[in-house]
Amino acid sequence: MLLALLCSLLAESQQQSNITPNSFEINPLRPAKATFYSAVFPGLGQIYNKRYWKLPIIYGGIGASIYYYDFNNKNFKRYRNAYKRRIAGYDDDEFQGIISADDRLIDGMNFYRNYRDRSMLFIVGTYLLNILDANIDAHLKQYNLNENLTLRPYFESKQIIANHNVGVLLTINF
Repeated sequence: MLLALLCSLLAESQQQSNITPNSFEINPLRPAKATFYSAVFPGLGQIYNKRYWKLPIIYGGIGASIYYYDFNNKNFKRYRNAYKRRIAGYDDDEFQGIISADDRLIDGMNFYRNYRDRSMLFIVGTYLLNILDANIDAHLKQYNLNENLTLRPYFESKQIIANHNVGVLLTINF
């Protein structure tokens, strides 16, 4: 039993040693998994892609958008309730003595409603960008970057005429 286990481990280690650093396995479902994970829970696709540094950006964008949505929604309701109370004939709203014209209350309502709606667009936009980023990053992780295709800057100095050339060299090996 122990001998069979050791033989299987030895065979597995020999198979792993045959893998060269430039060879890699393409998994066509990797982008779909990353996209699904990010759609289910924002940031999970980035964790799947092992891009942990993107998590604070995602949660910061979504969190800030939710904060401003809540802030603008509360102020919108304050102005709306004050306007409704004035229309109903009451004169005990929180803006009494500060804002005398009903038109100013309507302007305040419209102002905070517009910014509330924009905040909702930012929440949805950040969520969609999170999904898109996970998908693109999973695709790019499978992109083959080896020595067969390189792009390097070069600096060339000509000795006879003391002329310097700077450029970019594209090398393709077959």
